[in-house]
Amino acid sequence: MFSKTRSSRLYRKGAWLAVGLLFCFKALAGEVTSVELDAPQEIQALLKQYVFLLRMDASAIPEAGPDRSALTRRARREVAALLATEGYFSPEVRVDRSDTARWRLVVEPGRRTVVAEVDIQLQGGTGEPDAELKTLHEQLQRTWAMPSGTPFRQADWESAKQALLDVLRDERYAAAKFVSSRADVDPDAAKVWIKIVADTGPTFRLGALEVSGLRDLPSDFVARYNTLKEGAIYRRRDLLAFQESLQSAPQLAVVVVSIEPDPQQAAAVPVRVAVTEAPPRRFGVGLGASSNTGFRVEGTYRHLNLFGNGWELASGLRLEQRRQAFFTDLFLPPRQSRHRDSVGVGLDRSDLEGLKVFTQAVGVARTTKRGHIETQIATRVQHEEIQPEDAEKNSYSTLTLNLGRTWRAVDSVLNPRRGHVLEIQLGGGLGLSPQARDFGRVYGRIQRYLTLGEDNVLSLRVEAGYTFAESNDGVPQDFLFRAGGTQSVRGYAYRSLGVKEGSAVVGGRILGTGSVEFVHWLKPSTGLAAFVDSGDAADTRKDFSLNTGYGIGMRWLSPAGPLAVDLAWGQGRTRPRLHFGVSVAF
Repeated sequence: MFSKTRSSRLYRKGAWLAVGLLFCFKALAGEVTSVELDAPQEIQALLKQYVFLLRMDASAIPEAGPDRSALTRRARREVAALLATEGYFSPEVRVDRSDTARWRLVVEPGRRTVVAEVDIQLQGGTGEPDAELKTLHEQLQRTWAMPSGTPFRQADWESAKQALLDVLRDERYAAAKFVSSRADVDPDAAKVWIKIVADTGPTFRLGALEVSGLRDLPSDFVARYNTLKEGAIYRRRDLLAFQESLQSAPQLAVVVVSIEPDPQQAAAVPVRVAVTEAPPRRFGVGLGASSNTGFRVEGTYRHLNLFGNGWELASGLRLEQRRQAFFTDLFLPPRQSRHRDSVGVGLDRSDLEGLKVFTQAVGVARTTKRGHIETQIATRVQHEEIQPEDAEKNSYSTLTLNLGRTWRAVDSVLNPRRGHVLEIQLGGGLGLSPQARDFGRVYGRIQRYLTLGEDNVLSLRVEAGYTFAESNDGVPQDFLFRAGGTQSVRGYAYRSLGVKEGSAVVGGRILGTGSVEFVHWLKPSTGLAAFVDSGDAADTRKDFSLNTGYGIGMRWLSPAGPLAVDLAWGQGRTRPRLHFGVSVAF
């Protein structure tokens, strides 16, 4: 019993002695509590991100001397390799461990290496005129991204080489490659000499289309969008334009246009077009509301491959509080991606500012898109019945022709912050009934967007129109003008500015409006607006007078689309008018 108790006491004393010796050894080894970096500001972020010694927990630094030495050697290697990518090839790196608890990684990067000379040489181009290659060589030398005097960075070096190769491959030389690319560094002089030898390979010319993926669409569907010509010199931008044109077709879900850069096929390289067809039938239902025409419900139906001919049938019914419309349009595939023809019928009934209008129309149209320019020419036969409140009812039958062109050059279609939109329309009509009148019409609108700083957008809008006729009697309301409401003169009801007839407001032959709006974006999707609108619609110049509205509003880029809510005061009016518009699709 006595011996067991004594042994237990000796065991406890031995354990406490071992713990004490361990603390002594840790004190002698010197526990590290932090590792600090002493380096110029421009390289600190790079080193802190990648150097293991600076990223590890200081308490995890090994206690053994050999292990610590290995860790510091690794740090020196990592720093040297990282600085070399930034153009520092002669750095001085040391680990100051004079304070055993607080280590310092001291880095002096030295002189940064700069590009001394660039030599770009071209080989290949068999059969090309010397002048062509000379011009190309001058272009490459001129646009090289790392000219003499530029700091040498590994990332910039790789990027510049790829950019040079892209220039060659994107313009006629699809199989271009590097024969050699060297960057000879002199660390003592802190200079680098660049020499690149590129083989252009042969000039590529376009061959026939090779289409894959068509299942239900007609075999010539893709060819009708084709803007490429066989025998033309290959340019990547031309293939991208063709791909973009095809991608705009609702019948196709996925489109990839490419070539195989095989020098053996350079004389007539096949253009590969891989497509995936979209589901042919689409149904849509939507709800909405606006201060112009009230609450709205609508349904749409689209058939994207009618009768297996690639024809697109679009039909819809829209029911609003103050306007109802039904339409059916048939769109044909384009011809060489230039023109898209359509035929359609439509019914439209509205009751706005005491004027009831019922229009029935059938017509044909041709739409052309080239870049950011869209042109449409349309002709239709329409019958219109108008009933102004407290005035005589009339009806007209007219053959109309309208040519419209829109230039749309903005940074974003849904939320433009810079750029412009210009629209011009020229049209006219021939009366087909005794009450109808012959007329001509011109209309123009320009909207300009200016960015002021990062969060401010200034929008300027001017629109004007004139209908050439003896009076507004016998001219369809679509070819006359009324103003007021959202997108016109806020502070006034929708289409409330025009010609008084009985108790109603009808269209006049003259239009002129303008708007200045300033939006400050508090967040990427929320902004505050202030605006001033002014304008009028009248039948004679002496009756034309500016009506001014001003107010404030809110802008919100909602998932359903841009939403604008404005509170506006009309000239001489004490009560404001609310303007808004929102829609939700299902």
